[in-house]
Amino acid sequence: MNFQNKKVLITGGSRGIGKATALAFAQKGAQIGINFKTNKEEAQKTLDNLPGEGHYLFQKDISEKENCEQLIEEFIGIYGQLDVLVNNAGISIFHEVDKVNLDEWSSAWETTFKTNLFAAANLTFCAAKAMMQTGGGRIVNVSSRGAFRGEPTKPAYGASKAALNAMSQSLAKKLAPHKIYLGVVAPGFTETEMAAVTLTPTERENLLRESPFKRMAQPEEVAHAILFLASEGAEYSSGTIIDVNGASYLRN
Repeated sequence: MNFQNKKVLITGGSRGIGKATALAFAQKGAQIGINFKTNKEEAQKTLDNLPGEGHYLFQKDISEKENCEQLIEEFIGIYGQLDVLVNNAGISIFHEVDKVNLDEWSSAWETTFKTNLFAAANLTFCAAKAMMQTGGGRIVNVSSRGAFRGEPTKPAYGASKAALNAMSQSLAKKLAPHKIYLGVVAPGFTETEMAAVTLTPTERENLLRESPFKRMAQPEEVAHAILFLASEGAEYSSGTIIDVNGASYLRN
């Protein structure tokens, strides 16, 4: 896969899957725009580790609609065009129906959807409009295994990712005549820095039992699937959802 001189924007690009994706694209010759919300120190570390030149940071809270438009405009202002958008940013909030009140419940749904679905939808809209002016492009959305198997302790997360899948497939059909190709990667639980800090030993052991590989996905493995969907030659895979979950959840 060759991304020489391609201009790639990655949301949530400072850590975890986003960081691994930024590194993978840069190693293949792309110029990377890393969007992050608050953690400038981590974003700068990721930027400093990218091979090649012409990489930039974009600090924007994309849960706010106007920031999505500004992000795409600023990216194109620097690079002149947008070849690949990776909607990777996402949040999850625990809100178990038998443990929270209505305010906590509704707040979790609203906050989750603003980042996981509405931000991705708004960025996809703005990116697609820009790509139409330059002959096309690629958009890859990062979903989750939870969209299919359910998320009982954070149902808004599972629902937001299921909606992201549906949006992606709808737009894959609509945007194909414009040579804009959309794909989705749905990881299982991934071995990120955040997972290392937040998982208890019992939670980790339970997760390891879910896959016959007896391990979690590595961020680089998820990044590999993202790069495939963004690559030349993968156009006819537009609308595809690639599971990267180590056979921990198999769907028909």
